[in-house]
Amino acid sequence: MGSTDAITIRRAEPLDIPALGRLGASLMRIHHGFNERRFMSPGENPEAGYGAFLGGQLENPDMLVLVAERDDVIVGYVWAAVEPESYKELRARAGYIHDILVTDDARGAGAGAHLIEAAVDWLREQGMPRVLLWTAAPNDRARKLFEAHGFRATMIEMTREL
Repeated sequence: MGSTDAITIRRAEPLDIPALGRLGASLMRIHHGFNERRFMSPGENPEAGYGAFLGGQLENPDMLVLVAERDDVIVGYVWAAVEPESYKELRARAGYIHDILVTDDARGAGAGAHLIEAAVDWLREQGMPRVLLWTAAPNDRARKLFEAHGFRATMIEMTREL
């Protein structure tokens, strides 16, 4: 990994779980705010739940959790994974960027770009032929970041409430 422009990208470790929980909870709140019917409610203590969830990914060899640090403070993270072939999704084995979040005060400093490229590099090292990700339809800022890093739309999720 490495350091660029005062942002350091490194593998997450167990001591990072509280910060990962806070960031993951923020991601949940943002998405729930986009569409409270589509995205699960953060509930009472999403920090603990998401922290435990991401902490459980740290030792899985098919998963990667990286953090972005600035001045010894975690300002972002990315969770990427090697995903097996899926007939449900009509796709071959591929890399996925499941989560990426950068704090408001760190946006524009390159943390998101560095996290994306570090995850893509790791997935390339794992032999993945492509990297996929999903983004919420109203998240224009994220979509622009992803497009700037070579991602293009290939599927559109549609939802109907019952």
